Amino acid sequence: MRFTRRNPAICPVVHPATSRPLLRPLCLLTLAAFSLTTQSHAKTQASAARIPTLIDADHITGQSDVETTAEGNVLLRKADSILTTDKLIYRQRDDEVEAMGQVELRQEGEVIRGPYLKLRLSDNLGYFDQPHYSIQRQPSHVDPAAPQQMTVGSGQAGRIDFEGKNHYRLFNATYSTCGPTDPAWYARASEIQLDYDTETGDAHSATLVFKDVPMLYSPWLTFSLNNRRKSGVLAPTLGTTSKSGFEISVPYYWAIAPNLDMTLTPRLMTKRGVALGSEIRYLDANYNGSLQSDVLPDDRLAHRRRSSYNFMHNQNFGRGFSGNLELNGVSDDTYFSDLSSRMTKIAQNNLVRQGSVGYASNWWSATLLAQSFQTLQDPALPPVGMPYRRLPQLNLRASRADLPMGVQFDFQGEFVKFAHPTQIEGARSVLYPQLSLPLQTAAFNLTPKIALHTTTYRLDNPLPGQRERISRNVPLFSLDGGVVFERPVQWFERELTQTLEPRFYYLRVPTRDQQDIPVFDSGLTDFNFAQIFSENRYSGSDRINDANQLTVAVTSRFINPATGAELLRAAFGQRYYFQDQTVTLPGEVARTSRSADLLAAVSGEVRSYLMLDSALQYSPRDNRINRLSLGGRYQPAPGKVLAASYRYNRDLIQSTSANNLRQIDLAAQWPLTGGWSGVVRYNYSLADHRIIESIGGLEYHADCWTSRFVLQRIATATGDSSTAFFIQLELNGFSSIGSNPLDLLKRSIPGYDRYNRNTRSNSSAAP
Repeated sequence: MRFTRRNPAICPVVHPATSRPLLRPLCLLTLAAFSLTTQSHAKTQASAARIPTLIDADHITGQSDVETTAEGNVLLRKADSILTTDKLIYRQRDDEVEAMGQVELRQEGEVIRGPYLKLRLSDNLGYFDQPHYSIQRQPSHVDPAAPQQMTVGSGQAGRIDFEGKNHYRLFNATYSTCGPTDPAWYARASEIQLDYDTETGDAHSATLVFKDVPMLYSPWLTFSLNNRRKSGVLAPTLGTTSKSGFEISVPYYWAIAPNLDMTLTPRLMTKRGVALGSEIRYLDANYNGSLQSDVLPDDRLAHRRRSSYNFMHNQNFGRGFSGNLELNGVSDDTYFSDLSSRMTKIAQNNLVRQGSVGYASNWWSATLLAQSFQTLQDPALPPVGMPYRRLPQLNLRASRADLPMGVQFDFQGEFVKFAHPTQIEGARSVLYPQLSLPLQTAAFNLTPKIALHTTTYRLDNPLPGQRERISRNVPLFSLDGGVVFERPVQWFERELTQTLEPRFYYLRVPTRDQQDIPVFDSGLTDFNFAQIFSENRYSGSDRINDANQLTVAVTSRFINPATGAELLRAAFGQRYYFQDQTVTLPGEVARTSRSADLLAAVSGEVRSYLMLDSALQYSPRDNRINRLSLGGRYQPAPGKVLAASYRYNRDLIQSTSANNLRQIDLAAQWPLTGGWSGVVRYNYSLADHRIIESIGGLEYHADCWTSRFVLQRIATATGDSSTAFFIQLELNGFSSIGSNPLDLLKRSIPGYDRYNRNTRSNSSAAP
């Protein structure tokens, strides 16, 4: 059957902008009837025949089951595919369209425009000449309800080959995650393959162009289409430090398996030579871990081989059993200060090496630990003390809150063998049973407690006159109680609930002579709100303080009654003594005053954009401040933050002003103009009259890219300094080029906002 339709007045063009909507139902009925004729080929193309093909145009001619020609404002619909063009030839037998003129194809998140298209609709096979394209996909690994996770790639090509659903091959093409019009950056390649099933892209003879300037060339470039990890050579990292010179690293990332990957990083340092770093990560339902290592075969400044390693493993054996292993080591004492630009690395003195096996049930647990350290001693610094090795340590904990009359039983037990090359060695056993009776209502709580701390020492090499076996039994009684009052208040036009929570804590521990007991792991704990409500002012078990004391504190909180969130907290507390101190650590001066320092703290949200964090330790006896910290943060919007803090710590041991800590810390991230923002951090020691750390930089934020220029200077303990310069270019959803300062900025600037959150880390483009 042949037919011709030439009267647009009877059946006008089906188009969203039609000016004759009353005639559209008649036209749709005509097209539906025509679509039935395209299904007569069902025996050979069953899958295609089940979906009708609808065509509308100013002029349609054709022969049933053979070929249809449409001209003038042509619109074709099939499933979720929409094709508009000036002229179209549709071959029913092959379900193939051939479109000429101004062709636009829309299907499954893609929009492609060009002068010529030939496509088999049933299996998405064909090609598009000289197209401009935009392909949008929802990554498979995110919540489909999160549209902000959409990935969009756009560009133009000499030709696109459709190689099945979700498979594209582009020739003489560009690719960018910017908008299709005048992209700020793009990858230009002779051939690009986009596979949205595996969510990966490959490009051949590729050049990365930024602001019309070629920046990187590679004969082969591979990248992820979904912000997920992918094997390949990552973008190079560039930087400079004062101790290593100009640096360039070119990492290779290998996604070995879904739960296993490796990164190899050659690192060229102009002053020191070439180092090789590696990182292996693995993850399973019952274990996870990582292995990091760095090797510098020949340090041209130090004239020796230098290396470091870090291994961490966590294991769940099942049935309550678990284990972990952590090993750290470096080749020499100045490795971190010479080769690392991270302050946390430079400050390390003791590298832990330990392994443990544990068991946990619903009411008791046990852990067996072996622990040692590598102590780093910089020859330019004062001696660093080596901690005792624990070979081994066995800990036992138990807790039962279901005893008769509401009594709660707790138990802590320990056996540890201490080893040291130059100090007294020996074993310590601790048994610490405890009974308490928690009494609590909605507004009142009271908990009396009794306990017995039993300790036994067996020394291997006691000092002259010191016993080999030492025992100590220390009973304990405490009473902890408090009350909670509430009232509604208004705070800056906000309806809040204010609480008033007085608390008292009485502790009685009799005096026991402990001067003959060696100090393996005990030290004086920090004096703060947590410590004044604790049983022992010393860490470890080598010293159990004598106590006949009362701690009184009051806390007031402002709470959002709708959410329960705490907005602001103020607390005051002080400890009162009824006897002089007798038990001390070696070198510690015994206390004779009847009251401890007064503690005060205010922290929280003063306004929705203003945060406050302050703490005070004041000595009424000496009428002086022993510790003060004042900090505030103003953050009216993401990317706008001003932070300032002051810290003062008096040296209570040597009591000299030269050893007092006095520091100011200023940090900011703030928009400047035209997409630029500034970042700054200034940490200055008023006592030492020198800069501890300073950071200054600029960031530029565009729609699809971000650049960062950051300079960092760190003071070392030897009086020297290390300087590092970071330059980074982030291309949204594609790659990061240069040295990454994000970890530095997050650590140094409270409330730092990255702006460009969609840029991946592990899935950077890989040349």
